[in-house]
Amino acid sequence: MKIKIEDLTFKCIIGILPFERKKEQSVIINCKIKYNFKNEKFIDYSKIAYDIEKIMKKRKFELIEDAIIYIKRHIYDNYNITKLKLSICKPHIISNCKVSVVK
Repeated sequence: MKIKIEDLTFKCIIGILPFERKKEQSVIINCKIKYNFKNEKFIDYSKIAYDIEKIMKKRKFELIEDAIIYIKRHIYDNYNITKLKLSICKPHIISNCKVSVVK
């Protein structure tokens, strides 16, 4: 089975620039999760979405890359999944584009 969490949007502190450390900015999270659905075992996608937002707000990462690595490790450690693709987008950091990192 595959779960998609698309356009999970919230504000948090993320970035290394001085203004990014003072004011929350919007981020958009997308993830694709593969898992084995057997004997009615399922993954609660609402818990994963909640975990992602909670981690991002609490940790206040400086680098998107560090956030992706941390969140991926958390999801693999806490949920019975086989594959995960994750992207974090900062849609307003540059006025004429959206910036994302994918792992």
